[in-house]
Amino acid sequence: MKPQIQSFFDPSTCTITYLIYDEIGGHAAVIDPVLDYDHKSGRTKTHSADQVLQDLQEKQLQLDWILETHAHADHFSAAHYLQSQAGGKIAIGAHIDQVQIVFKKLFHFEAEFAVDGSQFNHLFAADEIFTIGKLQAKALFVPGHTPADMAYQIADAIFVGDTMFMPDVGTARCDFPGGDARMLYDSIQKLLAYPATTRLFMCHDYPPNGRTVSFETTVAEQRQKNIHVHEGISADEFVAMRSKRDATLEMPLLILPAVQINIRAGNPPPPEGNGISYLKIPLNGL
Repeated sequence: MKPQIQSFFDPSTCTITYLIYDEIGGHAAVIDPVLDYDHKSGRTKTHSADQVLQDLQEKQLQLDWILETHAHADHFSAAHYLQSQAGGKIAIGAHIDQVQIVFKKLFHFEAEFAVDGSQFNHLFAADEIFTIGKLQAKALFVPGHTPADMAYQIADAIFVGDTMFMPDVGTARCDFPGGDARMLYDSIQKLLAYPATTRLFMCHDYPPNGRTVSFETTVAEQRQKNIHVHEGISADEFVAMRSKRDATLEMPLLILPAVQINIRAGNPPPPEGNGISYLKIPLNGL
């Protein structure tokens, strides 16, 4: 059974959220939901997530899963908000503990913050099978951008997270803590080993040269046209390119606030004595 797929593009972070379901009145999963955040004021809003909730309601869907491909550095996760409104299990890859260990130390989190992924309802093992109503899905371990990245295969569709982008954009950076360009190359080869007609759905799109936003491609198109990893590019060539390119990139605007939310499954840090939650900015720490 092929999934029904609805996409939601957030222009402020260039993130695509996906609503996947088996049938009208059936069961659904949401991948990489976005919580709107104003960096200048420190205020959050739920406009993007409310669009997803509206679609869930209109299609009379039961939300089974809220799936994170990784702990994002470019947007806040709306997983906790979606769960509070529609239920479902918040899930991420089992290696999220490696990311939590690094960032608990960087942000000097409260001692009670657990670095075992227990903030999430479910931690996926590599190649774990799960269901979304009548749909069968598989969690694919695809590290490299971070040590905990996952992709999700549902029938002939794979939601690739931050591994590849559209063919004219290339691949994800590997210079975040725990990132590894050779690991990313191997992860991409795993995805490109699927049949040529397999549909690939991107987590982001950054359109060059004024082209319109696009986020669906195929294994065949990536093999032929991806500017970083088309057929014939060796692992050594990719690592050299990726390392040189990453050295020129600035940190994402929201990495410091976003990671603090996202490794908590979309929850803010515990409120302080005045009832307000605070995000930290470590000076010269990253």
